[in-house]
Amino acid sequence: MQRYFSDVKNDKDQVIISGEDYHHIVRVMRMTIGDQLICVKSSGKTATCTIAEITDEKVICDVVEWKDSTSELPIRVTIASGLPKGDKLELIIQKGTELGAHSFIPFTAARSIVKWDQKKADKKVERWQKIAKEAAEQSHRSIIPDVHIPVSLQSLLEVSKNIDCKLVAYEEESRKGEVSILARSLQALEENQSLLVVFGPEGGLTENEVNLLQEHGFQICGLGPRILRTETAPLYLLSAVSYHFELSR
Repeated sequence: MQRYFSDVKNDKDQVIISGEDYHHIVRVMRMTIGDQLICVKSSGKTATCTIAEITDEKVICDVVEWKDSTSELPIRVTIASGLPKGDKLELIIQKGTELGAHSFIPFTAARSIVKWDQKKADKKVERWQKIAKEAAEQSHRSIIPDVHIPVSLQSLLEVSKNIDCKLVAYEEESRKGEVSILARSLQALEENQSLLVVFGPEGGLTENEVNLLQEHGFQICGLGPRILRTETAPLYLLSAVSYHFELSR
């Protein structure tokens, strides 16, 4: 059953869908009155709905049943990625959304090859948010992750002040054989708490950046004995979180 994110309008028993989702329902899926779909409120509440009316601009749906189940991770995981080149960030956002990330914060690292173009900022972030939305629908998420505009490392440190657990995935720790920090951190986290993990760009984080992060309460961790690419490491982390909180219990 197709899944769409929309706010409930008028009353508790009706949902109105417009914009690109309207086009997808009417033009792509060619749904008609009586067809069923799943609608998700911005709060994450989910309902099975039946299409009651289709106008030139919107699809009006009647709520059949509100659902209590959720597909969200028990903790809120934020992925902070040093700006990588090419379409690697799009891959991180798409697959990271499928794996349960709560939000994404790109940041400009010392070794980021890509330089952020402020003139193209709105279109870039709009595209990233659309990728997150489509991935959230495909993977039956209850929320759409937030994708932030790229920030400086200093701004990232400000954001981190309200996070319960802060980690830096650092390849030098993997080379040294560090394997316990991530496991201990996950064991210490409780439901509804937050985790922020920082990943470097292709060239990795500099020693100065790692030291600065440590000074602001970040713990340095390895991700196993193999050195992972910048687009692979966040997916490894999210898989580990899912295993710890969802599969091993």
